[in-house]
Amino acid sequence: MSKLTTRPTAMDPQASDVMPPALSLDLSDFDLPPANTKRWGIRRKAAVVAAVSANVLSIDEACRMYSLSEEEFFSWMARVERHGVPGLRVTRLCDYRRKERAEASDQPEPAKH
Repeated sequence: MSKLTTRPTAMDPQASDVMPPALSLDLSDFDLPPANTKRWGIRRKAAVVAAVSANVLSIDEACRMYSLSEEEFFSWMARVERHGVPGLRVTRLCDYRRKERAEASDQPEPAKH
């Protein structure tokens, strides 16, 4: 998604060679959608999930910035984990749910006491 680069800090402009790459990420490294986004395509969802996964944006910040519920955001994360970025496509959601139900029904039922 984004490349890791080191940047000098405001306090120490010469520190770019000693900063760990993970600490140098900022929001400009991610192609985040505008805060007033109303139409959520898979790329926009993936960009927000990637920023949170990289600890550049907290879940609270993302939810507040984009007026998302935590439940909605966590569903995006879960779909990316299970199905990759294509799992964020709304038109495929029904297919994924059907597949998950079929897989769950193949498992033996828990013993009843």
